[in-house]
Amino acid sequence: MKVVFEENQEMQLNEAKVITHPGESSKWDRIREAIGQSETELVVIQASNDRHVKIKLSSIMAIESEDRMCGVRVITGEGYLLNQRLKYVEIELENTPLIRINNQTIINTQHISNFSAAEHARIQVNLIDGSSYYVSRFYIKNFRRKLL
Repeated sequence: MKVVFEENQEMQLNEAKVITHPGESSKWDRIREAIGQSETELVVIQASNDRHVKIKLSSIMAIESEDRMCGVRVITGEGYLLNQRLKYVEIELENTPLIRINNQTIINTQHISNFSAAEHARIQVNLIDGSSYYVSRFYIKNFRRKLL
């Protein structure tokens, strides 16, 4: 099968359009499944040797702002650096399980063990590795929408 890529400025970011011959419509389910199984990866910097490595989004626990860079913590406890500001990381990861919960933190909703109400109209979120974060009032609506 020949694959052709085209750009279309009218399409939304993170949207793809697949056009096939009518005779290929029986293969649409396999194509949809193959595209869905390809997991997004993030290129981060390994601080110990300054190498760029790819990590899967599903392995990320939290991304925290560190001045003009971000610290990325994964399931194994390892830490990486991301040479972007948190606001640009948030835009790039918009349609993923990662969600911004306050001005300094993005967490992976797949790794939430529980959450509860906290003082000052905030929510305390506990992740499966034992770490906890607070969802600020500004981000509560998006947090609830993402979990439903």
